[in-house]
Amino acid sequence: MARGERRRRVDEALTALRTVLGHALGAAEGARVRAETRRRQLEFEKEIRLLGLAAAATDADLARRMAEDDALRAVWDGITARRDAGYERWHREGLAQVHRLVLDEAPGAAGEPWQTWLGPAGTDLGAHAPRLWRIGSALVEHSAPEDAFPLAVPLLDVGHLRVNTTTGSRPAADSLVETLVMRLVSAFAPGLVRLHLWDVGHLTGPLPSLHPLTAAGVMVVHDPTRLDDLLAQLAGHIRRVHAQSLRVHQSPRAASAAAGRRVEPWRVAVLFGNGDRLPDEQYQELNRIARTGPEAGVHLVLVDMPITANSPVETVTFTDAERATCSMTGPGVVVRADPAPPPAQVNHAATTIAADVLVRRGRPREFADLLPDTLATGSSVEELRTPIGFHEGEPVEVVLGDATPHALVAGPSGSGKTNLLYAVLGGLAARYPPSELELYLLDFKEGVSFAGLTPGRKDPSWLPQARLVGVNVNTDREFGLALLRFLAGELARRAAAAKRQEVTKLAELREADPDGHWPRIVAVIDEFQALFGGRDQITQQAAALLEDVARRGRSQGIHLVLASQDIAGIEAFWGKPAVYDQCTLRIAMPKAKRVLAQENNAALALPRWHAVINHESGVAHGNEVAHIPDASSRGTFDELQRTLWARMTSPQPRLFDGAHQPELVHAADFTGPRGPVLGQIIEVDDKAAVFRLEPVPGRNLAVIGTATADALSVLESAALSLGELHSAGECVFHLWCPVQSLEPRVTATAERLHVKKGHEVSVRIGDGVSEITADIARLADETHPPRQYVFFYAVDAVAHLLEAKETPLAKSGFDKLRELLKNGPARHVHTFGWWRGMGRFKETLGFAGMDDIGGWVALDVQGAELNTLAAGQVVDWSPRPHRAVFFDRTTHSRPDVLIPFDTTSALELP
Repeated sequence: MARGERRRRVDEALTALRTVLGHALGAAEGARVRAETRRRQLEFEKEIRLLGLAAAATDADLARRMAEDDALRAVWDGITARRDAGYERWHREGLAQVHRLVLDEAPGAAGEPWQTWLGPAGTDLGAHAPRLWRIGSALVEHSAPEDAFPLAVPLLDVGHLRVNTTTGSRPAADSLVETLVMRLVSAFAPGLVRLHLWDVGHLTGPLPSLHPLTAAGVMVVHDPTRLDDLLAQLAGHIRRVHAQSLRVHQSPRAASAAAGRRVEPWRVAVLFGNGDRLPDEQYQELNRIARTGPEAGVHLVLVDMPITANSPVETVTFTDAERATCSMTGPGVVVRADPAPPPAQVNHAATTIAADVLVRRGRPREFADLLPDTLATGSSVEELRTPIGFHEGEPVEVVLGDATPHALVAGPSGSGKTNLLYAVLGGLAARYPPSELELYLLDFKEGVSFAGLTPGRKDPSWLPQARLVGVNVNTDREFGLALLRFLAGELARRAAAAKRQEVTKLAELREADPDGHWPRIVAVIDEFQALFGGRDQITQQAAALLEDVARRGRSQGIHLVLASQDIAGIEAFWGKPAVYDQCTLRIAMPKAKRVLAQENNAALALPRWHAVINHESGVAHGNEVAHIPDASSRGTFDELQRTLWARMTSPQPRLFDGAHQPELVHAADFTGPRGPVLGQIIEVDDKAAVFRLEPVPGRNLAVIGTATADALSVLESAALSLGELHSAGECVFHLWCPVQSLEPRVTATAERLHVKKGHEVSVRIGDGVSEITADIARLADETHPPRQYVFFYAVDAVAHLLEAKETPLAKSGFDKLRELLKNGPARHVHTFGWWRGMGRFKETLGFAGMDDIGGWVALDVQGAELNTLAAGQVVDWSPRPHRAVFFDRTTHSRPDVLIPFDTTSALELP
């Protein structure tokens, strides 16, 4: 036989031998395990027999043998006596321990029958709140029922409870949960325990006898399809408790101990599942809540819901409809749930508790409940904080500070957005004096919602913290741009001061410069999207400024509150995420869209007068639902304003009302710089546009456009303000008006100048072109000691006559007018002319004469036609009623938009 064949056969034999030995060893090991198991079983049965805990203890044969054998009887009696003594001692010590833990910690609600704890207990406990809560009784298997002892599970401020069921045992589990929940809500002052119920299989919610609690907000039944919302709400509450209540104390229990009362209600979420594991995201969130909830006063009661969190969770597992096991008692202990109270009694108790909660609240929460006991004494060094509404009777706050620097508010028309803004402003104004808070308020929609914050005819008071109020600015986007420029300038001023003090934050700057004026600034812009409604320079500049203020404002105490009906589609913000990213405080009114995170639909089901307050950039776990009280009706905000106004000294805020022309007699710069005023500049500061007059070339002004009323207002404002700047005899006014229909206005101006101030006035009205031409020639050729001011109305009306020449070599009226414009300013002769068209204006001046007009006011002239007059600047201007654009080549880098004054009162003779 070949060597290879022999080797193969030997290998096969060895393999077979290994197999046989393996089976033998396996069989031997199995026999050993079975023998060991049987040995342990026999020892266990022997131990059971010796202790008398098995049925063999009453075996008839053993009884017969004991009757026959006195010695055996004596031994058995000894064993029985020792067993009974042990049981008695164990029962006595166990009961004493249970009663000490249960009855002492939770009097009434935890240890006694339900009849004794039905209804409000009224206990407002602080550090001594019970931790153990009775769920039934327990006894060791095969022991007598009288050996049972009360079974309590740790819950509040400790852990959670999980209840597992088997077929047919769900009613017993429901009964256990209902009894436990009633103990919880009855042990404390009503409202200190808030319940959240969710059931995967019930649209109307489980535990129907408890539903009267919903009337007072003590219990909320959640939609079975919206578990995400409930988990997000619980997670957000845990974060808020950690961020607020736990900043000083380690837990709400410690804070309650320091306050002597419970400062933060417990929240118990009862979730009924079907045994299936939740989707991964929900499952992970549930486990996070289980891990972090107890120290924040959030606890779970889970029925048939798997959980694996590494947190204190006691488990009760029902083996049938009557018996269960508990993880805290160990094997061999049977749990019997306490019998359920009658449903009618539970309903009555729930109704009583709900009524007590409503009585304790006293009345529906109102605007007055938002206000502190002492007005305007707060410090804004670290942040601004105020309640703006209530949830379940508890205040819901908004915070503007380093963590939440800016707010975004959204809600469709009629959703209560303005009322919410009044609640915010009222709460802040009631807490912080003007030295701590300044308000800049702008409303782009038509209306006067903020106008009441300034003095009116019926109410002379104003909000002391308000520095600027802009209303009806829907057509004046320049005013919104001016506000952003002001905020950017203030930001730069504060940053420079912080740099000098070598600090970075407002709190540090105020500490380093205690004598400086560094209040926090809140700018509220309602319907802010209107600021970015055009594809023009205003939109570009406003977007850049808003992004800069949003990004850097947090460190310097400048906060934005941006409100809109819908924030979507603002093209100017594409590629500028900082604006929205920095608005970490999101407030959504009913039916608001896109202000919260994409998957957060909490605002869609909000009732009227409610809002979602979210300090987490709109993520669902940051939701707080608040009822916003009426803050804008008579007797609410207005009463607070009058109270603050009477107690505080503060400058009157500036009111900018885009629907009204400011009066010339109230012009801020009427007696200011040495020059005529032309109109009010659309700017944060209340100031007029002033045209400086100096004896240098080009100090003439042109008014261009067909808007007659506005052109006359500009000329009248210039003439009357010049009349106020000079005493009688210092100047002479020349009013030339070839249009007869303008005679009343021109005559009124002349009379005002002459009668009130005693100025010499020369008037040419109508077709006296020859007289006008003669005056032009005289003023152009002669030097006169007093100042000469020429107001030439509708120059283009006589352009064809000014072109005429007496002889071919003679000078035309145009030639003489150009000489006057060129040489007059150096001789203290300044001309204010009105041309009704750009073409006629250019014809009058000629190519070389443009430099002789140093300033111009354009009315209904498109910006593209003005570019050649703006020293190379692009004039982005679209005409609109009662608005003009003003440019002075010696002072302006960009044109100013101004509002022509209402001169009616100024023209009236005394």
